[in-house]
Amino acid sequence: MKKVIVSFLLAATSVFPAASQTYNELCEQAIAATEQDSLQQAEDLIRQALKLEPKNPHNALLFSNLGTIQRSQGRLEQALESYTFALNFTPRSVPVLLNRATLYMEMGKEDHARVDYSLVIDLDKDNQEALRMRAYIYMKMRDYKLARADYLSLLKLNPTDFNGRLGLATLEQKEGKYPEALALLNGLLTDKDYTQRETQAVLYVARAGVEIDAGQPDLALIDLEEAIKLDALQAEAYLMRGQLYLSQQKKKLAKEDLEKAVSLGVAPGDVRDLLQQCK
Repeated sequence: MKKVIVSFLLAATSVFPAASQTYNELCEQAIAATEQDSLQQAEDLIRQALKLEPKNPHNALLFSNLGTIQRSQGRLEQALESYTFALNFTPRSVPVLLNRATLYMEMGKEDHARVDYSLVIDLDKDNQEALRMRAYIYMKMRDYKLARADYLSLLKLNPTDFNGRLGLATLEQKEGKYPEALALLNGLLTDKDYTQRETQAVLYVARAGVEIDAGQPDLALIDLEEAIKLDALQAEAYLMRGQLYLSQQKKKLAKEDLEKAVSLGVAPGDVRDLLQQCK
């Protein structure tokens, strides 16, 4: 975050006229405060600059930086207001639109995020972040046709994009195209760019999910065990394996895995009914 804020402020101060020296000084002091992680001081300095010259067109950069500071502090509603103020100055700013879209995602306002990502794509049709995230939103909306179009556009631009490939595999799974989904996941598992243990664990869990849907629970168990060997903190693997054990009436093993999943962060409410069935 620090680098983003500093870069924006540097861009702003480089174009301020000499007549606005005090405005410049406030911005420079805000940069220094940010570099020292004194974010409250940086916010105060930005607000002073905004108050000094409320109509300065470069305030878009200051509002954007203010929003990023507020977002880092968990003040999401205030951050939203700041990003929106920034867009009042520069409604076609791709970086600010992306910032606001990301914030909307954090706030659970996915439809609002989709609108901002769509605006970005209208301005920059090859923007990979916007394509990736809009595809994800469309998939959650079960608009698989539009999700596929965005994933294919993303992968045409960047065939090695991990999230694009994984997202497309998930889409194939949701549409019941299990061989296609498995082919994509097998390709990711053998890709030398994704050999990190945690990444491999995620892929084994994803493949296990496809295997379960395809009626291959034995293969799924093998993949889930491999995922846990690679990453013992992989909560989804325990959750999925617990559900498999329960379907096989292995209630003791199921209970152990489900409780382990909860200890790793799965919401207790998500497994309450499953644990009841383990009795």
